[in-house]
Amino acid sequence: MGEPRLPTHLEASALIRSVEAAGGFAAVLNKGDRDAGAILILTIERGGKARLWEKLPSVTGPPRYCVTREQDSDNQQEFSDYISRRIDRDADSWVVELDIANPERFIAELGR
Repeated sequence: MGEPRLPTHLEASALIRSVEAAGGFAAVLNKGDRDAGAILILTIERGGKARLWEKLPSVTGPPRYCVTREQDSDNQQEFSDYISRRIDRDADSWVVELDIANPERFIAELGR
């Protein structure tokens, strides 16, 4: 049996507070199931590509966030369509957009 998990709405709130405490901004783009939904993190680097992060199982420890999709600058609509399809497949999912300096480092810290 796995470790107990925080309800998703509390995890999303903590994520938003952490981003704001680090000087960034976060917004919930889609609210899923209050207690058991997955959290998808959308990051957009200034002048760069958007990335979608999802928590995936890890062989060496607890699940951690990994990039599962990057926006193709030649086809930005495909990225948006992917997120829409992902939500359609799992209506319980939350999507939280982060606007924070060095999102890779911030997300790496989430697993610690």
